[in-house]
Amino acid sequence: QIKLVESGGGLAQAGGSLRLSCTASKSISSINKMNWYRQVPGMQRELVAGSTYKGVTNVVDSLKGRFSMARDVGGNTVFLQMNGLKPEDTGVYYCNAHGLDGEWNEYDYWGQGTQVTVSS
Repeated sequence: QIKLVESGGGLAQAGGSLRLSCTASKSISSINKMNWYRQVPGMQRELVAGSTYKGVTNVVDSLKGRFSMARDVGGNTVFLQMNGLKPEDTGVYYCNAHGLDGEWNEYDYWGQGTQVTVSS
């Protein structure tokens, strides 16, 4: 089992920045993919960014230029840097660990989520 703990959420003004952290209970280099998702009010949970165990990261097109994902190389933490925040970025942000274990069983673990609120 992989435990994920997010932190860094809170209240920001429009145009401001927040940096979210997600710390896993094991090295992220052993996790196939670490992802950030968000769930905004009234919408389904959506992918924000992902990073493979090789360190390749990607942000969804609609958020490129404002959001970026980074990883603590050799460590247990991934980050989501959010700049130019907009009120529509308000929601709960979740960390996700996804992949296949050594016996080819799929795993999918989630953190508890961290609230981000952007005021206009």
